[in-house]
Amino acid sequence: MKRFKIGGVPEHFNLPWRLAIEEGKFKAAGIELHWSDMTGGTGQMIKGLQAGSLDIAVLLTEGITRAILKGLDAKIIAVYVQSPLCWGIHVPANQSIHELKDLDGATFAISREGSGSHLMSFVLAQREGWESSSLSFDVVGDVYGGLWALSHGEAQGFLWEKYTTQPFVDQAKCKRIGEVYTPWPCFVIAVRNEVLASDQALLKVVLSIVQERASQLKQAADSPEVLAWRYALKKDEVASWLSETEWSNSPTMDTAQLRNTVETLLELELISAEEASDWPMKLLG
Repeated sequence: MKRFKIGGVPEHFNLPWRLAIEEGKFKAAGIELHWSDMTGGTGQMIKGLQAGSLDIAVLLTEGITRAILKGLDAKIIAVYVQSPLCWGIHVPANQSIHELKDLDGATFAISREGSGSHLMSFVLAQREGWESSSLSFDVVGDVYGGLWALSHGEAQGFLWEKYTTQPFVDQAKCKRIGEVYTPWPCFVIAVRNEVLASDQALLKVVLSIVQERASQLKQAADSPEVLAWRYALKKDEVASWLSETEWSNSPTMDTAQLRNTVETLLELELISAEEASDWPMKLLG
């Protein structure tokens, strides 16, 4: 039995992993997959890969791309979710911020430096024509830290996946004043280089199992009910999310899937030209 330590956010995107583990699909293939919920998101998983406390991570494309190009000893082995991620743009519930223009030059709550909530703030600034250098950031750890920062005046903006934060919007713990989509596939699977070198064949088995389980979840009639119960979401919202979400069924990646990510990070000066050189060789495993 080969054991891998894997991490991902405790959100609806990752239910295929949890179901496949619970149903014994990995163990039947001789693989023990130890899952850890990463409430701190992509930034926390990057640190886990760096420290060796994670072998595999399911994380945001933009965050892991930047981390690898800046020297993280890991590779991206597959797209996990092909569709883009819809980030909700959240502001304090009790302040008079009603329009996106009010966030020009604001302080944004972010889970960690290099996380999706951090990098997508720059993407939002680019879309809205703001000077990205005028943004400032408050590192808060997770979604609950972001809500605290908004309610205590430490941040004016906070980006997080909109279905995850919907219960907090419903409870008036924050307001959502807009959305911003990733211009690339939202989640990828990354592996430490040491693990990739020693267990490439088994990693392909891991991929095939989770992709098959994701396909089953996408097609099952009771999936909205299952997801709503598991993640405390409304059934109609889950149905809408499912209709927008496409898990990847490809065992490999090509450079076209990451080109826009690298070019955007370069344009936003979040990586250097030197770091971006030969990027397909650096990124893909």
